[in-house]
Amino acid sequence: MCDIAICPGSFDPVTNGHLDIIKRASEKFDKIIVLVSYNAKKNGGTFTVSERVDFLKRCLTDIPNVTVDSYDGLLVDYARKVGASAIVKGLRAVSDFEEEFQMALINRQLAPEVDTVFMVSSLDYMYLSSSTVREICYFGGNIENFVPAEIVPDIVKKISKKKQI
Repeated sequence: MCDIAICPGSFDPVTNGHLDIIKRASEKFDKIIVLVSYNAKKNGGTFTVSERVDFLKRCLTDIPNVTVDSYDGLLVDYARKVGASAIVKGLRAVSDFEEEFQMALINRQLAPEVDTVFMVSSLDYMYLSSSTVREICYFGGNIENFVPAEIVPDIVKKISKKKQI
């Protein structure tokens, strides 16, 4: 049996913290699908879904059991469609846990066959979020320690354009 897990997120943009969770999850499951998903609580995002998928694909080429996809629907419906047995979520702080725990319980009601697995962030990334990266970049700060090097120019270019508007 092939254990498939989904690592969902908005990844707006992907950070080194996201990559840490994805890499560690790839060591625990046969296949990881990194899923760029729509978050109704966030207003569209800075980067398009296709840009986020592209960023992730470029950053994950060295992990053979990881693929990237996108989906605009219920996560559990996608999990059933691809035969996933688990959803992997990264936790940075207690505030993350409260929201993620509630979502895990809802997903459990909707799809009891799909478990949620929580992975605690590495200490190096406990403070890191996509919104923090966007804000640092918006004000001209250096984001090189927070996101993969191969996407830094793309992030700076897009956020610089937004600042000019």
